[in-house]
Amino acid sequence: MPLPARARRKTPPPRRQPRGVRTREAILRRAVNLASVEGLEGLTVGRLAEDLNMSKSGLFAHFGSKEGLQLATIETARQIFIDQITLPALKAPKGMPRLWSLIDSWLGHVEGKIYAGGCFFTAASFEFDDRRGVVRDRIAAIMREWMAALERAVFEAQKTGHIEAKTSAALLAHEVQGIGLGAHWAHQLLDDPIAYSRARDNIRERLLSVATPSCPPLPPVNSRKSKKQS
Repeated sequence: MPLPARARRKTPPPRRQPRGVRTREAILRRAVNLASVEGLEGLTVGRLAEDLNMSKSGLFAHFGSKEGLQLATIETARQIFIDQITLPALKAPKGMPRLWSLIDSWLGHVEGKIYAGGCFFTAASFEFDDRRGVVRDRIAAIMREWMAALERAVFEAQKTGHIEAKTSAALLAHEVQGIGLGAHWAHQLLDDPIAYSRARDNIRERLLSVATPSCPPLPPVNSRKSKKQS
């Protein structure tokens, strides 16, 4: 018996991005990695051209200026963050599982050395915290997005009955952020091999301190770094 016409239709293959778009994405991913080590101020068209063995004029055609390159690099880092942290966490059930997935993915993203210089946005935040301008404004806006995502995840955990209602979602989100920043500092500056494992322990204990009896069990700390060294 022949299949209906709709069933006979083949799914069209995914459309490939134009070569120019793919080239630009590859350039920007390299720029994110370079900026994580040398800073956004050190990221110039000339420096990136040297790193990629490309002409300055070719790169200038893509970005137009140092500031244009910096802003494009920030947007690429933001999209990587969303793809590797925010979106995977949304697959976890609402409540404490999703909150923990968001935190664990965030720490794992940095701990796994996605960028050679550690956390792109932590480094960029410290570098531009006292520099006024559009680059600083964009970094600050993305950091506000992240803090809002953390706070929203805490609030959802309260709505599902996993976190005590009296807990301040904003305060808990800032505590989590502070512990994560401390881990980055200890790992990058002090070469502390268990900084992220300690951060997970601290955050886990803080979450347990505000968890309700109906909260599902939190998974044990599973540091990627400590696993490799054991």
